[in-house]
Amino acid sequence: MSVAVITGAAGGLGRALLARLRAEGWQVAALDRDTPALAELAAEGVTLHPCDLTDSAAIARTCAAITAAHPAIDLVVHSAGVTHIGLFADSDVAAHRRVMEINHFAVVEITRHLLHPVRRARGVHLAISSVAGFAPLHMRTAYAASKHALEGFVKSLRSEEKPHGVACLIAAPSFVATNPGRAERQADGIARPGSAGDGFDEMTPEAAAEAILAGLRARRPMIPVGRVARLAWWANRLAPGFYQRQMERRIGADG
Repeated sequence: MSVAVITGAAGGLGRALLARLRAEGWQVAALDRDTPALAELAAEGVTLHPCDLTDSAAIARTCAAITAAHPAIDLVVHSAGVTHIGLFADSDVAAHRRVMEINHFAVVEITRHLLHPVRRARGVHLAISSVAGFAPLHMRTAYAASKHALEGFVKSLRSEEKPHGVACLIAAPSFVATNPGRAERQADGIARPGSAGDGFDEMTPEAAAEAILAGLRARRPMIPVGRVARLAWWANRLAPGFYQRQMERRIGADG
């Protein structure tokens, strides 16, 4: 039986990915904050691993427990993340650091701890990025920076892991309605992913999960998820100035 590790497994997209993999017969180790939402996954036949992804010691303990149970891991889905909404002029460095800790450095640490189990399975590292990982996004300086860093890491790791038979893939959704109407934005601008009020042409988590897993099966290095993401990918590559103007018009350059 194939084994997957999913971070952010109790959230909208993570949970949708988990459900699809379980339906296909995968064993799943689910990581997320210690919340009732994580506890609910016990009924779905997964192994629960409460973990604060800003705590390096907790990440190390969690990964050690997972590898003790699963010496070979076929898939690691880095789905955990937060967004940050607000003008750079109104933000502080602490918020930027926290976004980087969760969206980028947690991926780096988990990948390091699970590197050899994934090599044993000749498996896959799948990072859930965003359109903001390859293009600019208004009022998302911290978020875009974290996703750009994530993509740079995964793309560079790809060539290092290729000789070991390991694939390093990136999925880049646009707006996925994982927490509609539940932004609960903190004073520092950090909010739940998928809760922004300025999104458009949003996808359901289930539709996004289906597109991501189709890309996984095809081992596509970059998986733009949804119509908006595909258009953004090509527009930003071919005409970045045009893309930026359209993005500002849609999102609202005045905040």
